Amino acid sequence: MRATLSTPPAIPAGALSAGPQPVLHAPGDLVLRPWEAADAAVFLSAYRDPEIRHWHTRQPTSEDQVREWFDQYRQAWAQETGASWAVTRAGAEVLGRIATGSWNLDDGVAGCAYWVLPAARRAGVASGALAALSAWALGEAGFHRLHLDHSTRNIASCRVAVKAGFLLEGTKRSDAIHSDGRHDMHLHARIRGDEPPS
Repeated sequence: MRATLSTPPAIPAGALSAGPQPVLHAPGDLVLRPWEAADAAVFLSAYRDPEIRHWHTRQPTSEDQVREWFDQYRQAWAQETGASWAVTRAGAEVLGRIATGSWNLDDGVAGCAYWVLPAARRAGVASGALAALSAWALGEAGFHRLHLDHSTRNIASCRVAVKAGFLLEGTKRSDAIHSDGRHDMHLHARIRGDEPPS
């Protein structure tokens, strides 16, 4: 049995899953849409990139497994625990992935994560997608705080976070394992009411 809250939930249960996962738009003709079965090959190929493999220890091994992940993403939306989008050019060409998870609807808090395919890097894709996701999450969706972390050695991810309006809050020592061992992690966050990124 669920305990009774002394304050109302930030996001009432069922408020998000009552509708479909939204399609989000960002400058530069970027469209964030739910993953489709036809995206499995490009999703799998992303995890053959050395950079993505280095920073993401959980990796799919086949297109069938990718499609299972896509099913899990759909279930996460239905269960209100998270959501994952393909970052695309005009809804077609997949450029990367952005996700939000660890949803706490009572407190209105969620985590964020992203990767971008090599050919689309250094073009504002990740920061544009993160800004669009944040605008939806902190606005229409009703979240109050979004957070993300990355290795202190991942300078590119740090730039993405800052450019999308996520302030650096501190360092979590020896917090995550990457392909070369344990890393300290930077913690960034953006809360409702923060100045939007320029």
